[in-house]
Amino acid sequence: MAEPAVRTGRHFMQGNVACAEGALAAGCRFFAGYPITPATEIAEHLAKRLGELGGVCMQMEDEISSIGAVIGASWTGARAMTATSGPGMSLMQENIGYAVATETPCVIVDVQRGGPSTGIPAVPSQGDMVQARHGSHGDCETVALAPGSAQEMFDLTVRAFNISERLRVPVYLLADAAVGHMREVIHIPPEAELRREERRLPEPDADPFAIRGFLGEEVAPMPTFGRGHKAHVTGSCHDERGMRNVVDAEALDRFIRSLANKVTKRRDELVEVESEGTEDAAAILLGWGFVGRAARAIAREAREQGLKVGSVRPVTVWPFADRELQALCGQARRVLVMENNLGQMLPYVRSAIGRQVEAEALLPQVLGTLHRPAAVLTRIKEVLR
Repeated sequence: MAEPAVRTGRHFMQGNVACAEGALAAGCRFFAGYPITPATEIAEHLAKRLGELGGVCMQMEDEISSIGAVIGASWTGARAMTATSGPGMSLMQENIGYAVATETPCVIVDVQRGGPSTGIPAVPSQGDMVQARHGSHGDCETVALAPGSAQEMFDLTVRAFNISERLRVPVYLLADAAVGHMREVIHIPPEAELRREERRLPEPDADPFAIRGFLGEEVAPMPTFGRGHKAHVTGSCHDERGMRNVVDAEALDRFIRSLANKVTKRRDELVEVESEGTEDAAAILLGWGFVGRAARAIAREAREQGLKVGSVRPVTVWPFADRELQALCGQARRVLVMENNLGQMLPYVRSAIGRQVEAEALLPQVLGTLHRPAAVLTRIKEVLR
């Protein structure tokens, strides 16, 4: 007997499988992807489960066609997702920009590995943070969530779908090989307790071509092909009826600002930051994703040794939590930014907290590995002397 769409209860589950189950619980019924380590388990799991639920799972010829298929499926009304790693996400960037321009809901899971180029498949990394924000050309505002556990692989996948449907934007889930491959106990709530954002369709008497709000904060209903709605979908600059206008600077201004405002005007509801022990902290360990989880554990160990150390973990990577970080870190003497890269978040942290607090990169001794607690504690003691 086939399992239900929502596998309610406690499970011992791999992070990638938890992501796949989160997608199903959020209503995802279309997946297109190309096998790539360390994200392949998501496609493998959905290939089985989507077949049981009457959904569609397609293995495409490459990542370019994968995100293209996801965009097309979304316009037919399907909640659609793809999963990849850094090299695949690089290939997807032009079509992700197209999804931004056409206001297409979709979820892109990036289980990061070492790069650049094809890099190293089996080693965790956090090298795609800036690409998620600036990978596509032009002024693109993006949303990216970073899970730090198998439970968050489930929870944040559901949240990514809800944000995507509500704002008609592509949403990234920035995981890495460590959180994707680790196994933990997770809890999946009953389906009735899951919040699922429903897609808003045009009213029957609405202008059949009106696909854009252009009011800065309003998100227009989304026409659905095959259900009597008409829409002209183009990645070129267009007006509120979807009609191309590629000669008018004022049209371009309205086009770009309307796309950006959907995200920037809602940054307070999108941004989530986890913190602990920052009220009296002399030093703060700041990290995102799986490394942020390690930062919290090391900060707790430092407290046990009598050191005033707090931890901050941005759960939302984009939009960046600048105001929240300033409030949480502004009273500390030093902020140590822990990342599994060469310091991609560091410039944004420095800009957010200002000159009164010094922020420095605290990198792992070997890229692709977690920070060693002893080395971090030694550095904390040095900066607090």
